[in-house]
Amino acid sequence: MKIKFLIQRINYYICGAGGCLLLPLMVLTAGDVVGRKFFAKTIPGAFELSEYILVIFILLGAAYTQQVKGHVGVNFLTSHFSPRVQALCSTITLLLSLFIISIVIWQGWIEGIRERTVSDMLRIPQYPFRLLVAIGGGLLWLELLLDLVNSIGKLKGRLR
Repeated sequence: MKIKFLIQRINYYICGAGGCLLLPLMVLTAGDVVGRKFFAKTIPGAFELSEYILVIFILLGAAYTQQVKGHVGVNFLTSHFSPRVQALCSTITLLLSLFIISIVIWQGWIEGIRERTVSDMLRIPQYPFRLLVAIGGGLLWLELLLDLVNSIGKLKGRLR
């Protein structure tokens, strides 16, 4: 269980690091709106920076959101099943999720190492943000793997 604790701690702190970008994003957006409305001037590159900050914020928070079960789930049908069938449905869903996230990680890595372009206005290289897809996906994959182990344990009747 040390590995579970380690993965969850890493996801918690990485999500916190991404969350620290929320305040600068709000200040940048508010400053851009105020500048546009009252002074007829925008902050150069504000839109680009907002895009990049949102990418970081979302990708670094996805794994932690999975950890705290914050993703949207629809269980109006499966809630009527027995706990064992619910665990089976959860296991199948998690296996499919792991497969899909594996493809996202793979393609994020490929796109990240191939990317050579920069943003239009600020000339920010785009490859770190493409690689962040693979990194965030990898963290989400680990969190899904922990959930799969838990779900399989429920199937075998070891966990509640």
